[in-house]
Amino acid sequence: MTATADPDLALRDAQKAIQAGDFAAAARITDTILAGDPNHKDALYMAAVCARYEGRSADALAHLATLKAASPDFGRAYQEEGHLKRKLGDVSGAISAYERATRYNPALVASWSALGELYQQAGNEDAASNAHAQAERVRALPRELQAVTNHIHEGRVFRAEEIARAFLQRHPTHVEGMRLLADIGSRLGVQEDADFLLESAVDLDPDNIQLRLDYIQVLRKRQKFAEALEQAKVLMARDPDNPLFQSHFAIESMQAGDYETALDYFERVLEKIPNDPATLVSRGHALKTYGRTEDAITSYQTATEIAPGQGDAWYGLANLKTYTFGDDELSRLEAQFAAPDIDHMSRIHIAFALGKAQEDRGNHDAAFAAYAQGNALKHQTVRYTTEQMHAEFDAQKAICTADLFEAQGGKGYAAPDPIFILGLPRAGSTLIEQILASHPDVDGTLELPNILSLAHRLRGRKQLTDRERYPRILHELSAEEFKALGEEYIETTRIHRQGAALFTDKMPNNFRHIGLIHLILPNAKIIDARRNPMDCCWSGFKQLFAEGQEFTYSLDDIGNYYRGYVDLMAHWDSVLPEGRILRVQHEDVLDDLEGQVRRLLDYCGLPFDRACVDFHKTDRAVRTASSEQVRRPINKSGLEQWRPYEAHLEPLKAALGPDLAPE
Repeated sequence: MTATADPDLALRDAQKAIQAGDFAAAARITDTILAGDPNHKDALYMAAVCARYEGRSADALAHLATLKAASPDFGRAYQEEGHLKRKLGDVSGAISAYERATRYNPALVASWSALGELYQQAGNEDAASNAHAQAERVRALPRELQAVTNHIHEGRVFRAEEIARAFLQRHPTHVEGMRLLADIGSRLGVQEDADFLLESAVDLDPDNIQLRLDYIQVLRKRQKFAEALEQAKVLMARDPDNPLFQSHFAIESMQAGDYETALDYFERVLEKIPNDPATLVSRGHALKTYGRTEDAITSYQTATEIAPGQGDAWYGLANLKTYTFGDDELSRLEAQFAAPDIDHMSRIHIAFALGKAQEDRGNHDAAFAAYAQGNALKHQTVRYTTEQMHAEFDAQKAICTADLFEAQGGKGYAAPDPIFILGLPRAGSTLIEQILASHPDVDGTLELPNILSLAHRLRGRKQLTDRERYPRILHELSAEEFKALGEEYIETTRIHRQGAALFTDKMPNNFRHIGLIHLILPNAKIIDARRNPMDCCWSGFKQLFAEGQEFTYSLDDIGNYYRGYVDLMAHWDSVLPEGRILRVQHEDVLDDLEGQVRRLLDYCGLPFDRACVDFHKTDRAVRTASSEQVRRPINKSGLEQWRPYEAHLEPLKAALGPDLAPE
């Protein structure tokens, strides 16, 4: 094969050679491919297989190390590592590799079978029985669904969707097919479809625990917390002493705002499984949100002591923002980041925590290196592209014109209840929300997904072939349809309210849908939370978000996104009535808190209330990364935090452009 030949065709030849036992011929093909593309996933995998069969263990390990670094969630890489370590007599290493393989790809029958055998040899009968059962479950799946599962877990989601839909057309009530298609929908962000599929599947097979667990997860993603809690109660009724069910019940109680019940059940789980690190972390999250910071710290710290590789425990401490890591903790963080056997997500968590630990010491070069590594690792897992973002923003500007709002304006639902606080994350929106939620006439809620969900529904199923269907459809909807969408938003968000006349919706990315908001809720308030570009982008870059915000994991991406946001907001200002959007500059709030509070309340039609100035005294659950900061009086410690990193931020400045970046 020449370096210019088609690698896919060459790999088919390599695969045939492997199947024929001619590993030397296959290795020559993979070596040629890797000479041109050293990180080619399939070539690395086949090269490792060949090296194992030829007894070149060091080469096999080297290929696998490169493969895992390039594709950290590739289950077959860990399966091959398990085969190699088992051959070398490293039983514990083989078990660890096979466990990771099945975590990343539960359709790997060979890994389940090997685990069953190794667990049995070690005398762990329960684990062996479970592994063998999992192997049989996968073997029993129809061939198409085995392929779907493999495609899902190896990143070929659209191919998986194609096969799953074709299968369900022939077998419309196959619950595992429905579950897998729901999984695909959830991964693609089509949570409504996933919700419908899982609700239907649970009705068909109410005793299927995995279905119900998946259903709970999708309901949580849709922030349908009451429904998720009801599903968790069904599991509890089935087996009230099951720690898995207790854990889910605790988590859903927490999401529904019942922190006392959540904490009680986390303690029950810990009674059965003492020092379970995942439960300690979940308990820490609940305690943090509830405002019991010192108890949250203790819970996170205990998890790091029991399981030093528990990345989300380390990041739980870092994400408090007010916590400072000790020297011993810094050493442990560095050791864990260097450890070869922690999983990809834990390595990401630890990198961000390490950045915080170094930053607190003023070691800015080391801090940047850690943040950059964490972002690079996270960037490997996202599908975001700046080109797609620009296309979406351009469509909003081209289609949501002054003519649209003149023709369609005033047809929505007249309720004045919502106050949308939007912009970019880390721009001061949580502070604005806390100020407004301190007013007796305002309920503070969450980052509600309802507008994003409506936009997704309007976009329809042709997301790839007709990306502009939404917002183009806004020209076509009737007055009744606009009003119905507004009413639906008010009704579906009611569960998050406590009875005040107004409520906040602090979903930052709603700035992309201001045209939709204006048309379905013409009397809603819209507040643009804005912060100095360098401060905002740097703060976003060093924040590991729980979900979404995929543009923040590259300096170039985040700078381009900020520029696109400013440009789109200028468009909304030009096509909507004057004064429709209130822009609140974060630095102005820090300089003149009372003046900006009065400005906010005047815009919302609310009388002045001193509690809004004393916002840090307001006792409410806050779920965002700024939760600890808004429990303290106003301060300017967050200003110009990017300055010590300026030498590293040229890509950000270039992406922002001369109008937004400092000279």
